[in-house]
Amino acid sequence: MIVITGATGNVGTPLVQTLTAAGEDVVPVSRSGEGHQADLTKPETLKPALDGAKAVFLLTSADFLAGGNLHDVVDVIKAAGVPRVVLLSSQGVGTKRHPSIHEDAVTQSGLDWTILRPGNFASNAFQWADSIRTDRTMAAPFADVALPAVDPNDIAEVAAAALRDPSHTGAIYTLTGPAAISPRQQADVIGTVIGEPVQFTELSRDQAQARMLQFMPEPVVEATLDVLGTPSAGEQLVNPDVPNVLGRPASTFADWVTRNVHAFR
Repeated sequence: MIVITGATGNVGTPLVQTLTAAGEDVVPVSRSGEGHQADLTKPETLKPALDGAKAVFLLTSADFLAGGNLHDVVDVIKAAGVPRVVLLSSQGVGTKRHPSIHEDAVTQSGLDWTILRPGNFASNAFQWADSIRTDRTMAAPFADVALPAVDPNDIAEVAAAALRDPSHTGAIYTLTGPAAISPRQQADVIGTVIGEPVQFTELSRDQAQARMLQFMPEPVVEATLDVLGTPSAGEQLVNPDVPNVLGRPASTFADWVTRNVHAFR
């Protein structure tokens, strides 16, 4: 049995589907109550889902840093006798933009572990879906700064491999797409896929910050804008970990848009 936290999100949903299709017994966990209802800021709520589990996928929400302690969550997992944890971290830990506290909780636990560090998610483009659907417009900061956006389905497939195969124990994977792509180029790709041009408007950093603060904590907003606006060479680099683990090329941004075209039409 494999327990998946964050089971209703952009990574959790395809991960549950991938594992189920592979014949695994999966326990989805979310705060919304689909599957087992648990809140990782209250680690004891996870206990009932862990009985008999052989692995846990840990995905924390953006607000977890303010109200949660992953050491406490890992202690609950360890006390339940679960031997293996796969943590969805972020590329920012490797580039020192984000704290390593979550990774430390896992790597210092004594459990078998794998760390996944995805970069910019292709699914961040959902933030533009309403305006593209309504009037074929898209607004974003740093119009021509390119990052290799990773498909959440690729993240999910790597996570599934790590959860099922102990040969990934102790590995830290940096997950990116196959090519860097800028917001302006993303607008062009979306326009091509939906068959109508998308008008792009560049936002200032302050304008983008004001929008992002409506749904993200300020430290996360600032770190995200730093990556989007002034990425390091490492953050712009295409990493081979996705194809190395999956044995196929990483999915392109166009692949992701094509699969999710209903959101933009």
